[in-house]
Amino acid sequence: MRIDVHAHVWTDGFLDLMESFGSPNTAVHRGLGAGAGEAELAARFELMDSAGIDHQVLSISPQVPHFADADHAVTAARYANDMYAELTARFPSRFSAFAALPLPHVDAALTELARGLDELGMVGAAVTTDVLGTSLAAPSLAPLWEELDRRGAVLYVHPSGRAAHSPLVENFDMRWSAGAPIEDTIAALHLILAGVPSRYPNVRIINSHFGGALPMLLQRVDNQQPWESPGTPEKPSVAARRMWYDTVGHGHLPAIRAAAETFGADRLVLGTDFPYQADDLFRRAVTYVQDALPAADAAAVLDHNASALFPTLGK
Repeated sequence: MRIDVHAHVWTDGFLDLMESFGSPNTAVHRGLGAGAGEAELAARFELMDSAGIDHQVLSISPQVPHFADADHAVTAARYANDMYAELTARFPSRFSAFAALPLPHVDAALTELARGLDELGMVGAAVTTDVLGTSLAAPSLAPLWEELDRRGAVLYVHPSGRAAHSPLVENFDMRWSAGAPIEDTIAALHLILAGVPSRYPNVRIINSHFGGALPMLLQRVDNQQPWESPGTPEKPSVAARRMWYDTVGHGHLPAIRAAAETFGADRLVLGTDFPYQADDLFRRAVTYVQDALPAADAAAVLDHNASALFPTLGK
């Protein structure tokens, strides 16, 4: 079963709600064909068929319900999850969804995680690479990691689109071109250096965009970790290979080859980043895997690895 783990749906109603609560950059998600209208969905399914993609796991990120105001966070999370639950119930063969969590409010997030997984049929949860500037490896989030570990849940990590909280990114028109993979890199390394993958071994963590620059940096991190971060509980390359990585690489063959050689092809899962890769770019998200990797590895990445992560899909 060909499963795309990196795809989005945003309705105008949801984006309006997020904007009213102060979420930035909602305009970048509008008018791209990622709504839930009948015509948009028909075009989307036709595109999926043209790429041989059977199923998409939807995430609301980067418009996640991460707000300092707890009422705003909970309201937005419930809205997103109810919206996705309705959509996946209408199209169960086409869509599953990650639950949105009202962070940084951990007790509320645990309640919504349980509702999403136990009542709404979600297949995991999605967060961004930081929570309002707080690392995913922060001690305050330990109860969430503990519950995800207890459940053996999938956690999908997507860039926040906050320019890595750096004016050197924000003020130079590269929030998404460079800022997003920088955020991926930082988040993955926070998890690795804090020992999260080994401390919570049952959580199946999926990082976006090959973990940013991680394939290029992992040997360097291994070499420098003993003196720069001596408290790291295991070799960074060992921790990195406990996680998974989606293949959104914009058709760049050297990038996916580096990721496959660094992590192993068994740690890569298909992602398209729809609607940001659409039309020919969407189809290329599949064919470049086939062009870059040996046939057996490409088949694993496209048709088997995600099925192993989500064993209930297609049953």
